Amino acid sequence: MSRGTSPGAGRGALAAAACYFFWGLFPLYWRQLADLDATELIAHRHVWSLVFVLGLMAAGTGFAELRAALRSRPAVRWHALSGVLLTVNWLVYVWGVNHGHVLETSLGYFLVPLVNVALGRLVLHERLRPAQWAAIACAAFGVALLLVRVGRLPWIALTLAATFGAYGLLRKKSPLGPLTGLGLETLLLAPFAVAFLLWQHHTGAGALGRVSLPEHLLLVSVGVVTAVPLLLFAYGARRIRLATLGLLQYIAPSVQFALGVWVFHEPFSPERAAAFAFIWCGLALYTADNLWSHRNVPAPDPPAG
Repeated sequence: MSRGTSPGAGRGALAAAACYFFWGLFPLYWRQLADLDATELIAHRHVWSLVFVLGLMAAGTGFAELRAALRSRPAVRWHALSGVLLTVNWLVYVWGVNHGHVLETSLGYFLVPLVNVALGRLVLHERLRPAQWAAIACAAFGVALLLVRVGRLPWIALTLAATFGAYGLLRKKSPLGPLTGLGLETLLLAPFAVAFLLWQHHTGAGALGRVSLPEHLLLVSVGVVTAVPLLLFAYGARRIRLATLGLLQYIAPSVQFALGVWVFHEPFSPERAAAFAFIWCGLALYTADNLWSHRNVPAPDPPAG
C-alpha cells in the first residue's frame, strides 16, 4: 500500500464524488417543481427529510443518540441555529434555480471554500498563509467586478456562500454525527414546516392534492434526495484526506455551471466570464496551497468495523 493511502480511500473518494455529482444535478430536480412556491418546497423538504432520517435511525441506535441530543441545551441551541442557516441556504438555492439563476448558484458554491478560509480567520482566529490571502483577494475582486460591470450585487451567490460557510462552521463545532445532527435540525424545524403546509392546504394554495401525480412523487421523494448525498458525504469524509475532499467539492458547482450554460442556456456575458475567471483564479491558488500544506499529512486510519 502506498504511503498516505488508507484501505477504504478508494470507496471513500467514490462516495464523496457521487455525493457532489448528485448535488450538482439538483437544478434538474427542482426545475420539475418550478411552478410551486419555493417556501412550500423547502417545507416539504424538511418534513420528508425528517421522515427518511427517522426511518434510518430506526434501523440502528439513532433514536438513543437523538434523545440524548434533545436533552442537551447547547446541542438544541446550536442545531436550531444551524437548521435555520441550512433552511435559508436551501430556500435561496431553490428560488435561484427556479428563477433562472443557476449560474449564480454555482458561483455561490465556488465561493464556499474561500468563505470557509475567511471565517477561519475572523471567527477561529486562524493564521492565513500568503496564498490564502491572495485567493480571498482574487475572489473579492471577482465579486466587485460583477457589481461594477454587470451592475448588481450577486446576492444569491453571496447568501449561499455565507450561509453554507456558517453552517459548516457550526457543524464543525458540534459533537453530533451527520445523521443525528441532521435529524435534530429537521426535528426542531419540522413543527414550523408542518404548520406552514397545513396553512397552505387550508387556504387552498398547497401543492398536495392539486398537482399532478409526478409532482406528488417528486415532493415525497425529496427526503431521499436530501439525505442520501449527505450520507455519502459522511461516508467519504471519514475515509479520505481533507485535500482530496477539497478537490472533489468543486464537482457540484462545476456540474451546476455546465447545466446553467448548456442545458438552461443562461446568458454568460464577457463581464460575467471575467468575474468568474478571477474567482476561479482564487480557487486555483486555494487548491494549490491546500495540496501543498497537506502533502505530509498522513491519511486517517479507517474506522473500526
